[in-house]
Order: sequence, then structure tokens, then C-alpha cells
Amino acid sequence: MAQPALAPVKIAMIEGLSGGNANGGEAVFRNLVWAVERVNQRGGVRTAEGMRLLQLDRYDSKGQIEEALSTMRSAIDDGAQFIFQGNSSAVAAALIEAVNKHNEREPRRRVLFLNYSAVDPILTNEKCSFWHFRFDAHADMRMAALMSVLRQDAQLKSVYLLGQDYSFGQAVLREARRQLGAQRPDVQIVGEELHPLLRVKDFAPYATKIKASGAGAVITGNFSNDLTLLVKAAREVGFDGKFYTFYGNALGAPAAIGEAGLGKVIAVADWLPNAPGAQSEAFYDSFRKRYPKPADDYVHMRMQLMVEALAQAIDAARSTDAIAVANALERVTVNFHGQTGTMRAVDHQFQQPLVVGVMDRVGTPGVKFDVEGSGYGFRVIRSIPAAQAEMPSTCKMVRS
Repeated sequence: MAQPALAPVKIAMIEGLSGGNANGGEAVFRNLVWAVERVNQRGGVRTAEGMRLLQLDRYDSKGQIEEALSTMRSAIDDGAQFIFQGNSSAVAAALIEAVNKHNEREPRRRVLFLNYSAVDPILTNEKCSFWHFRFDAHADMRMAALMSVLRQDAQLKSVYLLGQDYSFGQAVLREARRQLGAQRPDVQIVGEELHPLLRVKDFAPYATKIKASGAGAVITGNFSNDLTLLVKAAREVGFDGKFYTFYGNALGAPAAIGEAGLGKVIAVADWLPNAPGAQSEAFYDSFRKRYPKPADDYVHMRMQLMVEALAQAIDAARSTDAIAVANALERVTVNFHGQTGTMRAVDHQFQQPLVVGVMDRVGTPGVKFDVEGSGYGFRVIRSIPAAQAEMPSTCKMVRS
């Protein structure tokens, strides 16, 4: 008689699936579903009891801290052992604190928090936690990658800093000021402004001020509607400067920018579809086979690496126990479709290469693939090895 299948390993994705960044939440879910499917197709993860499949459950935080904390409690009650979240640094900070308290209070139900895109540097510095692992480059690392391109832009004389008014947006502007001062002190900051997160419907007043300032470029960490509406408004008022962005390469931004963005929108990422190499191209082709609709075209290499790293850590620990898996995750190195990343044990900040791309028309040299059927893609203009992207940490890890 066949042995009954072991219970699956439950993963809870806590994300804004409604509200202003719902499209970002759904994009994350597609990526994680694909990654989990791949692990399960090869039999799942190996524990002392035998092979177990991964089960990904979704919980809608509506992008709100209190909702995220409530859904985290529900997820743990439902048996989740691993929490995935990323599309808000403010939410991530609250979850880190909640996970710390929960694990101290209920040692038999400990959980780990794997973060795929909450990039406020504080999360692996002052707020670092043994129970939290970040798989995205933090904002200071991303800014340094952008600056490696900006500092060579000899024509640039002035910039406008614009961001969302919460921890991440504030961190981006703070680091932009610091790195400009260190690397391009000749570039004048002619405007600096924070705006409400995902609540501005009309960016025309901001765009008008940007144009009036005479800025040659905007530096912004804006994402989702806060980016697409900003660039649409800038185009409509006739701003013809550059945008140095964290997220200008997807979620509607290229289509919104249109022809005006050719050669002017720069984006930093852990990977881009036009990254050179046969393995990278095969990875992107396989994603498009899984999600053929142009609107679903937002693939994150780091989310694939994160799920692969978790599976590898469970295999190594032969357990889903939080401490055993955390200890294994600290030592993990992932090689996947030509991309390699390593977890740094001192602060649980994943170390991986970064790339910077510039928007161009599909079919031009280096732009084989467009974004979301827009006709525009991003040509890689700078590749930064992991060792060069790495930055020091102030983390003082309390270990269990």
C-alpha cells in the first residue's frame, strides 16, 4: 500500500492584492507560483520524514500595516511556517517586529520571514533580525548602481529628487543626496519633494515644478501608479530630462512614458530580460511560456532565487524548523540560469549582481525583448558584480 503523502510545507505570501499597488502584488504572486511549481515538479523539499511539496497561500494586506499584522496571525494559525512579503518597507519593518515577538512567545510555532523587495536599508542594519532574510538589493545598493551611470553623464548639471513619503522613499532621497555629494558635487539639487504614498491622482503640479526647476534629471524610487502617473504628467508638460529610477522598467511605466523615454529612462534591477547570455534568455523564454499574456510580463529573478534558496536550505536542514532552516539559509549560495547569489550571514542581506538598463525601442541592438507588449525594452548599459554591489552593514545580530 502506498504511503500517504506528507503534509505540504505552507508558505504565506502577505501582500497588497487590492488598493493602489494591487498590480504589483499580483505580479509577485505570479512569480512565486512559478517558482513553487518548479520545486514541486522535482518532488518538493527533502525532510527527515520524506519529500514534501510546497504550498503557497495568498493573504491580502491591502498594503496596510494593521492588515498585514492581522493576516500574519491568520497565516500562522493556518499552519504557515514561512512568511513572504516585500512591496512595502513600512509593512516589512512591522512584520519583522511581529515575527520577533511571535517567535519569542511561541517557540513551537516559530516562522521565518523572507523579504523579496522591501529595500529600506534599515531592515538589514538597525532592524536586522535572525528571523528575517532579504533577497533584494537595498536602496543604498541600488542607488550606488544608478550613480555608477549618473556620474559619467557629463552633460547633467542639475537634478530633482522626488519620492514617496514613507521610510523607503525617504531613504532613497537621503542616499541620493549623500551619493551626489560624494560623487557628483558639481550637480545641483534644484528641488526635493516627498508626496503621499499611492494617493496622488494628478502629478501635473509636481511635473510642472520639475520642468520649471530646469532639472536635467529626476531621481525617484517611485513605483506602481506613483511612477506611471508621474512620468505621464512629466511627458504632458514637456519635461525632456532623464529619469533615474528604481522601477521604471515595468508595471506600465514604459508604455506610459512612450517615445519620450527613449534613451532617457534609466532603471536598476537585479536582472533584466535583455541581460546578455543564453541562460538568461532561456529563463525569460520559459517565464513567457508560463505567462504568455503581455500584461503578465513582470518577471523577478530574485524571487526565483529566493524560493530556490529556501528549498535548498530545507533540504540541507532536513527539516522545516525555523532555527535549522535559518542556519542553513545563512550559508546558502544559489546558482540559477546563470545568476548567482549568496546570503551574507552577518545581516541576512543577499548579495547578487545588479544591472542598469536604459529604455529603448525593441529591435534595436541589445533590446530583443520589450516590456508588457509596449514596444519598448531596456538595454543593459552597466553590469555590477556582487562584490562591487556589496555595502557594509551596521547589523548587530541577536542569534537564537
